[in-house]
Amino acid sequence: MSTERFDCHYCKESLLGNKYIMKEDTQYCTKCYENLFSNCCEVCSLPIGCNCKDLSYKDCHWHEQCFKCAKCSRPLVEKPFAAKDEQLLCTECYSHEYSSKCSTCKKTIMPGSRKMEYKGNSWHETCFLCHRCQQPIGTKSFIPKDNGYFCVSCFEKQFAYQCCACKKAITTGGVTYNDKPWHRECFLCIGCKKQLSGQRFTSRENYPYCLDCFSNLYAKKCVGCTKPITSLAGAKYISFEERQWHSECFTCMQCSVSLVGRGFLTQRDDILCTDCGREK
Repeated sequence: MSTERFDCHYCKESLLGNKYIMKEDTQYCTKCYENLFSNCCEVCSLPIGCNCKDLSYKDCHWHEQCFKCAKCSRPLVEKPFAAKDEQLLCTECYSHEYSSKCSTCKKTIMPGSRKMEYKGNSWHETCFLCHRCQQPIGTKSFIPKDNGYFCVSCFEKQFAYQCCACKKAITTGGVTYNDKPWHRECFLCIGCKKQLSGQRFTSRENYPYCLDCFSNLYAKKCVGCTKPITSLAGAKYISFEERQWHSECFTCMQCSVSLVGRGFLTQRDDILCTDCGREK
């Protein structure tokens, strides 16, 4: 009575009583399996046999005993590690080689620890201090000044101008008028309180006015339209016997012809062209 054969699929040697490995429903002796399917170790280049652990990372493979830090040779099995230039490094070696150094204490900033960065420099969170009060700035706003860094409160106390209107510090975008500093939002027309920053304005007795308020309060009034005459906006005007007209309003009372640059006659308070004046 014949016995059914149970052979290695590749070398055909009998597997009866021997160790074997199944792959995709096909049996192989351990030798053939290792030659055909085993991965080669990245360090020693030998096959990773059936009796060894195959450790893999990004399509690369290692024997358990070969999975070590490339710098200090410490085992990396079940430990955190980092990869750099196709080398595996323990976190300590990676930090010393590649992590940034604190600009204050000069020590390595370990991966995973909180750090501050500004213009290419790095600090431990506890080393990034205000130059004045020596308190950690953390994630709060700060202002650089003369190679130091200041929290906003200390910067305002030591360096910032104070607005002459609200008496608070000016940190950005102030306005200077009569050698005094103002916040843009505090520099207002004394009449209507409109913001004057970026607008044309004038002054009287050192008080700033927008053009409209100044004209309404102080400018001469046109006899023709009764509106203010101001040269601040570039307007031209005619003056005669202590009366003033806008150039476009200086016209004959009778026929409305412009009298600018022409002769004219007066009749009581009226101004007439010479033609209308003769008819009277």
